[in-house]
Amino acid sequence: MPIEIKDISHIYMEKTPYEKKALNNVSLIINDGDFVAIAGHTGSGKSTLMQHLNGLLNPNKGKVFIDGIDINKKKDKQTLNARRSVGVVFQYPEQQLFEESIFADIAFGPRNFGLSESEVEQRVKEAMDFVELDYEEYKDKSPFLLSGGQMRRVAIAGIIALKPKYLVLDEPTAGLDPRLKQNLLQKVKKLHQKEHVTIIMVSHNMDDIALLANKVAVMNQGKLMIYDEPRKVFAHRDIIEQAGLLEPEVMQLLRKIKEYGLDVEVSALNKQEALNNILVALRKRGIKC
Repeated sequence: MPIEIKDISHIYMEKTPYEKKALNNVSLIINDGDFVAIAGHTGSGKSTLMQHLNGLLNPNKGKVFIDGIDINKKKDKQTLNARRSVGVVFQYPEQQLFEESIFADIAFGPRNFGLSESEVEQRVKEAMDFVELDYEEYKDKSPFLLSGGQMRRVAIAGIIALKPKYLVLDEPTAGLDPRLKQNLLQKVKKLHQKEHVTIIMVSHNMDDIALLANKVAVMNQGKLMIYDEPRKVFAHRDIIEQAGLLEPEVMQLLRKIKEYGLDVEVSALNKQEALNNILVALRKRGIKC
């Protein structure tokens, strides 16, 4: 049971006039190799939940277990290693860059892990290759002289260099243009499929979720509304709408087609499935295609 979130609640500014309950008795299990999407509107609690996964926030109530270890119970080597197995890429991670060179920024985490300089250099090279930044061209440049998209890639490389067992991405494509967004999502997919990294991605974009995730958790006002496979989650249109979210575009399109009289199955997660569903519906009407 790699990650178990058990009945956690979190209250910001407790016992003040500004008290806010951000999480309310949330429980879920993330299995090894999962690609889990945590979806919800602004203020739903999804980012707060993410910050509990490596001990950045401690729950007011409940427990978080990483590989069976309660990461909030005591501060020992075992707990530290459990926390370190979770790498977190925050929304707008480029705001976390602080070193004078790209090499130093990416190397910061591995060096803190006590790795040798040769191991650190190898990890930096691999991480830069992953985000498609040429090592020789960029290693000595200041990260603050890069474009926004390049800064995002450096920040992500800094987490990739840690080789986390679990990778948490908080709105990783926020502010990126469509090309850079698709490029980044393809890299995340590759990391999940080829390196077998467990991914937890915070997002409100249901199209991205439909293409990548095998599990979806929908948050609304600090509560976990549903946690299941994408197709089963999207079947609960009422829950999706209550959470302030939209169905994937292909499902919206199929619903419109159905409203105009073609009895088409709407539960498609991608364009190919949508096309197949339309063809099936047309053939049922006796239309050859």
